[in-house]
Formats: sequence, structure tokens, C-alpha cells
Amino acid sequence: MFIKIILGFLSQPVSGERDVCRSPYPLEKKRMNKKQKNLLIRIIIAAIFFVPLYLISEELIPVEIPKIALFILFLIPYLLVGHDILRKALLGIKNKQVFDENFLMTIATIGAIVLGEYGEGVAVMLLYQVGELFQSYAVGKSRRNISELMDIRPDYANIEEDGQITQVDPDEVEIGTIIIVQPGEKIPLDGVIREGSSSLNTSALTGESKPREVTVGDEVLSGSINMSGVLKVETITEFDESTASKILDLVENAASRKSKSENFISKFAKYYTPLVCYAALALAIIPPIVCMAAHLGNYESVGALWGDWILRACTFLVISCPCAVVISIPLSFFGGLGGASNQGILVKGSNYLETLSEVRTIAFDKTGTITKGNFAVTAIHHSPIDEQKVLEYAALAECNSSHPISRSLKEAYGKYIDPKRVTDVQEISGHGIVAKVDGVEVAVGNEKLMQKMNMESHPCHHVGTIIHVGVDHQYCGHIVISDELKEHSKEAMAELKKAGVEKTVMLTGDARSVAEKVAKEVGLTDFRAELLPADKVSAVEELLKECTGNKRLAFVGDGINDAPVLSRADIGIAMGALGSDAAIEAADVVLMDDDPLKIAKAIKISRKCLRIVKQNIAFALGVKVLCLLLAAIGIANMWVAIIADVGVMILAVLNAIRCLFVKNL
Repeated sequence: MFIKIILGFLSQPVSGERDVCRSPYPLEKKRMNKKQKNLLIRIIIAAIFFVPLYLISEELIPVEIPKIALFILFLIPYLLVGHDILRKALLGIKNKQVFDENFLMTIATIGAIVLGEYGEGVAVMLLYQVGELFQSYAVGKSRRNISELMDIRPDYANIEEDGQITQVDPDEVEIGTIIIVQPGEKIPLDGVIREGSSSLNTSALTGESKPREVTVGDEVLSGSINMSGVLKVETITEFDESTASKILDLVENAASRKSKSENFISKFAKYYTPLVCYAALALAIIPPIVCMAAHLGNYESVGALWGDWILRACTFLVISCPCAVVISIPLSFFGGLGGASNQGILVKGSNYLETLSEVRTIAFDKTGTITKGNFAVTAIHHSPIDEQKVLEYAALAECNSSHPISRSLKEAYGKYIDPKRVTDVQEISGHGIVAKVDGVEVAVGNEKLMQKMNMESHPCHHVGTIIHVGVDHQYCGHIVISDELKEHSKEAMAELKKAGVEKTVMLTGDARSVAEKVAKEVGLTDFRAELLPADKVSAVEELLKECTGNKRLAFVGDGINDAPVLSRADIGIAMGALGSDAAIEAADVVLMDDDPLKIAKAIKISRKCLRIVKQNIAFALGVKVLCLLLAAIGIANMWVAIIADVGVMILAVLNAIRCLFVKNL
């Protein structure tokens, strides 16, 4: 009954009830897995055997038991709780991979038992397994938290057949299929709403709890949760190419990219474990020989002399087990990645998380990063022809482009655009577009394009993006297009300064006057204007040369036009890249919404994670070195060894789990 009560308590969900608005089909409550339950039962039964036996062996209970009988009785809890450790140690020896924590525990506990320290030998194995259970449960809880935070994988898609709604696997749904999304259900694939309106919960994608209102014609992303109305959605991707699938792949693969700290720990454990084994062997052999040769020490017999030093060596082995460091460091990074994911910040690996903590310079693209990218035509100047005709020519020439400036021209024109009227379209990188509209050559772009086409343009003194228009090799004026700052851009720069970022630079292709105005309003330390795409790469390379020592440079862009720069920087951050293939491919860190404040939060998360990693390394190694010295001189016994191993591991794991809690950073 006692065991059932304990199991029932530990089998409770690791987190609170799921929010009902998330889904009407909550996942089954997460409980301890079978392996953990079996280990718990073994620990409890072994402890029930061990406690009275230990009290008897220490003469705290007046019961006389022959020594051989006591030895056999102690073997029962020892083998019950430690048989898997013994088996792993034997397999390691068989496979020529001897030096690991299982080998250390096996040699240390068998040595203690052979020397007659039955209680200490069994206690070490018992409490080591308690630590293993705790570690397993903590890691599992961490993984479950991350799994729940990224619970965006859809289980099914609804398709209407013969008036009946049928549930099918999302993998089976083809592009162009109409799916039905009921209130409370996840949207299984990316698509466009063809019927209905609703509010969407996108918190699993962006980390934001504010619902998003959608209606007919709006694009919706897989992983969002439909909160109110019934939606009919036409799919535009297959499941493998959907936003949810890409995000899940990114998060699942993040753990494979190890940080410098993790690689150091792997190498450390590789050399450390054999070293302490040989040190323990030397401790067991050399001092007794020296004591006998020099007649040192006050021992009753030679056997007592050897027994004392062998017991010290066994204690040395227990203390030296590197579990705390080897387990807590990867767990810290895993927690940091999970905590960042919860805030809508996807980091592709712990190596990038570590590099992010060293960022001291950040270069920004302007459009879509610092500004909203919601361009609007505000004026037309120096046009010898009708202004509406200038807009018509510009809108038609740009009709095949999805750039925000092109969209603003088409919106300002406001009439139906027939793409058949446009032929011979040439896009000149960094200059603009040349096309034939109704058979007439039209050039739309910057001053460089006008010079290239041998047309003399008029400068504009208004602040904004200036689009020059030439028709049939005649200059026809320029269009002024203005953008507006994002709501949190200014606040974001202040937060970056607080986070330790020393330099913020804007790289833009806009005119110097526009760049200067934006830089001053936002609070940037520097800016570079009138840059071609290749010039941005050169500017980033110059900034990289200025980053000395451990200082790193990050570039923040939209992940589509800035892919070369994102790849060149130490860290590429894609801003507002929800659903963007190019962003997920090119960037190292993907911010799933348009909030520039998330950049500072990402840096703070990375620095918290690295602080915890350093704390665990210093604490675990510091305690172990101290206890190893005490064991070598005979002050530390097996109980101190248990505290140095199991206790330090539990504290380090608890500290590592703090990396998950980043909401208030």
C-alpha cells in the first residue's frame, strides 16, 4: 500500500491542467515512465531491507547475526538496487569502454563490501540510484515541458466527403484541398481561409498570448489554434513543408549542435575518468608500500593497513564520479533552448545559444526589422505628365514583385492591374526594374537606375524612400514612399544597451537622409546608407574586424533578402520570420514574430544559460576536488563521498532546470 501511495504521488502531472482554449482534446497526462517506476520500486524495497540491517550492523538494534549471514542479507538490497549498474559495468569492460560512472560505482561498492563495510557499500549504490532516478525524472520533466511548449504537431485534418466530415492524417492532405477547422482544433497545414472568420491562438508559434483575428483571404499557419468560428481553409503546403513541421524539426535537431562548453565536458569526461581510476589505484597501492617500508602509521596489522588505504581509494572513486557536470551542462543548454522556444525564439543549437551570449555588436536591416515595412505613397514630385499616369506606369512595372515598396505602389494606384500589359521585365539588383508597359519602356528605381538609363533625375528633400520613374527614356518625376517605425523599436534599442550590447548599426539601401532620421529616432549608435546587397556583406565584414576577443556580431534581417548577410555574421537573426522558408534556412536564430524586443530577450536567455553552466562547472568541480583531497588524507568517509556525488548532482540538476524559466527576463 505504501509503495502504491508513493507511486500515485509521483505519477501526478508534472505541470498544471492545460488551458481549455488550447484544445478540446488535451493530451494524456504525463506520468513516470515504466523504467522510472521499476527503479522507484527497487529503491523502496531495497531501502526497506537496508535500514534495519544497517542499524543491526552498527549495533543500534541489539540483534546478534553471524557475519556471513549479515553479508548475505546485505547482498539482497545491493543486488536488487544495483544489478543494472553491475551489468552496464561488465558490458563496458566487454566492449572495451571501461571507464565510466558505472565502472566507478561497481569497483567502489564491491571494494567497500569486500573490506567488510557492508552498510557503506550498499548505501552508496542505493543513494546513487536515488540520484539517477531524480536525474531521469528531472530530465524527463524538462523534455515534457519543452514538448508541451512546442505542442503544435496536429493529429488530424478534417475533410468533408459526401456531407460527412472525415478525419485523415495531415500527411495525406494534398495542396489545394479544402479542410475544415472546428473551434478548439489546431490548424494542421498552412493555408488560406476561403470561408469563415475566427480568432487564432498563435502562442505556440510566437510566444504571444494575444489572439489574432482572421477572415476570408487571410493566410493561416499550421500549429495555430482556432478559438471561435468554423474555418474552411485551402491548403497551400504539404505537411512536411508546413510551418509546424519545420519548427518541430528545427527544435528536435537543435540538441545535435553542441556548444563549446558541451564539447569541453565530453572531452573532459573522456580523460578525467581514466585519470581518477589510475589515481585511485595508486592511492590503494603506493601509500601502504611506503608505510610498510618506512614503518609509518599506527596500524594493528598489515591487513588493516591495506584495508584502510583501499577503503580510501574506494571513497575516492565514489567522489570522483563526474555525473553532476556531465548531466547538468547539456541539461542547462536544453533548458535554455526550451525556454527560448516558449518565448517564440527558436535557436538552432546550443552552440548558437552560447555564441549569442557573447554578442556585443548588432547590425540591423531597416525594412521589416526596425520599421514596419508598411510603405505608403505620400507624394509625387517633378512629373511632366499626370500623376495618376506615373503611378499606373510604376505599379504595372512592379506588378510581379512582392516587395513592400511594390505593394505600396499597387495599393496607391488602386485599380485592377492586368499583367498581360507588361513584358520584357528586367530586375537590376540594387537599382530597380525596367519593363515594357503597353509597349513603352518604363524604368522604376533609384538614382543609380536613372544614371544607368542616361536620364537626369531631380533630387528630393523629403524624408522617405524615393522611387524615380522614367518613361520611354524621359524622366517623369519621383514618388515619395514613407515607412513607419515598429512600436517597440526605440524600446528595443534601450533594452539591448541594458543587455550589454555596445554597438547597434543599421545597414540599408535607403537614402542617407532616410537612414539618418530613422537612426536618430530609434537611438542607434551608427548607420550605413545607400548599400547594395553586396555592400551589406562588406559592411558586416568590416564590423566583424572590429569585434575583438570574445565579442561577437549578430545581424538581424527579414531572412529573405538578407540571406547572405545572415550567413556571414557570427549569429544571423531572422526577424518576423513566421512561415518564411528562407529565414529558417539562413538564420541561426529565428524570431517568430515582428517584435524587436525579442532580440534583447534572446541575449538575456543565452546569458542566463551560460551563467548557470559556469556555476555548475565551478560548484561541481570545486566540491569534488575538495572532497577528493579529504578522501586521500583519510578525513572523508563513504557518507561524505555520497554527498559529494549524489548531493552535488541533484543540486546541479536543480540549478540547470532554472534555464527553463525565462518569461520575466
